[in-house]
Amino acid sequence: MKKQIIATLLTAAFSIGIAQAQTTPLRVMGQPVATGLIQQTLEQPFFEQLAEKTGLPVSVSYTPVDVSGMKDNDQLRFLKSGLFDIISLRFSQVSRDEPTVLGFDLVGLNPNYETAKTVIDAYFDTVDARLQSQFDTKLLGVWPFGPQVLFCKSAIGGLGDLAGKKVRVYDQSLAQFVAKIGGTPVPLSFAETQQALARGVVDCAITGPSSANSAGWPEVTTHMMPIGFQIAVQGYGINLATWNKFSPEQQAALEEAFKTHTEAIWAYSEEIFDDAVRCNVGKQPCTTVKQYNLVEVPVSEADLALIGTAVPDVSLPAWADVCDKMNPTCTADWKRIVGPVVGIN
Repeated sequence: MKKQIIATLLTAAFSIGIAQAQTTPLRVMGQPVATGLIQQTLEQPFFEQLAEKTGLPVSVSYTPVDVSGMKDNDQLRFLKSGLFDIISLRFSQVSRDEPTVLGFDLVGLNPNYETAKTVIDAYFDTVDARLQSQFDTKLLGVWPFGPQVLFCKSAIGGLGDLAGKKVRVYDQSLAQFVAKIGGTPVPLSFAETQQALARGVVDCAITGPSSANSAGWPEVTTHMMPIGFQIAVQGYGINLATWNKFSPEQQAALEEAFKTHTEAIWAYSEEIFDDAVRCNVGKQPCTTVKQYNLVEVPVSEADLALIGTAVPDVSLPAWADVCDKMNPTCTADWKRIVGPVVGIN
């Protein structure tokens, strides 16, 4: 009887060992907690429930980038080295290593969600192929935080009033456009910006209305202009060695899970953008973030026309100069694939 019990225990332990050996651990780096609702409401729960939702034998360790103590501009290097298996890529930040990704969201390219979706669908395979060849990274999905709008510490009536003002920007394309209209671009991380506004290091800053609300920007600004400079595209990348550990059926399950997840973010992004704009300027309904009373600066036809000149006059030439040096077919690929979608030759 004793021998039978021992044999049963050994068999159970052996079975557990096999099950553990077959479980694939996934180290995941997520978006910053500071960016707010998409990270907290959709992204983190998605990864924490990935095994349950897909039925795949995975165990996920999820760490937001601002909790990790690591720099988000090194994310592609982390993936290539295998330090992380999956990363919620911040395209503006990683563009120093791979500027091709900026072709998703040049300043002035995506004035609304519908256009952005068309552009991203068209350009997805091009970026995926580049990331696979250069960084051993497969692109699993792309999604937007939403239109990036303007916050200022003093009264403005339109984009022309940025002349002479210091404006927080987050990538070179945006910096070029701000400089063109007379502002002084100041590159700052999202985490640094609220204090920079409070201390007068910058006069204005650009980000999404929901993220700004979550980070307390309305506490140190007075005016908000809801004109979209970019739509803040992000993406999910998986290390190819990790990807190849899965069978074709498991890979299909993962792709379907990420497709469903990113589609949910697209819908939620639009919902919280509209709500956060209302909340920031004291309108109702306001359900997703804190209510403030910023002055809403009306967006004029002249301002929209000015944003519309950004792609041909500023963002495309500036990006092409940088991207073609690292990826010789960068601009030619973009013009061939995205150009017809947005009417640019």
